[in-house]
This record gives sequence, C-alpha cells and structure tokens, in this order.
Amino acid sequence: MAERFKQLCAERNISYTELARLAGITPSTVYSMLQPEHRDISAVTVKKLCDGLDLCIIDFYDCDLFRNLPPEIE
Repeated sequence: MAERFKQLCAERNISYTELARLAGITPSTVYSMLQPEHRDISAVTVKKLCDGLDLCIIDFYDCDLFRNLPPEIE
C-alpha cells in the first residue's frame, strides 16, 4: 500500500506532508507507513488517505501493483 501512495503522490506532484494534510492525519503517520519495518496500515487510514486524494478506494486498489501480488499463503 505504501508503494501505491508513493505512486499517487508522484503522479499528483504532492509531498507526503501535503498528503497527510489533505487526509487530516499527522505527517508522522504517513512517514511511518512508508518505512519498510512499519508496513501495517489500518483500513481507516487507507480510507482517510484516499478521501484526501479524492480517490475512491476501489480505484486505489485497481492498479497493477495489486493485480500482480504473489500469494501470502502457499
């Protein structure tokens, strides 16, 4: 999910701090989710970030990043 938010910020030419402001969350929350060791992000946070980007959550997940994920369970 962090990679998708990085992609969206790059596409829209906005900083992670601006993303946080738009979503009504703290910049530390955004920067924390971008760290490899802190990849757990709540559904509520994803929804807030999508709302801040004026992006439907379905459109957030409708990309190659999620279509090509390997299975977690083998």
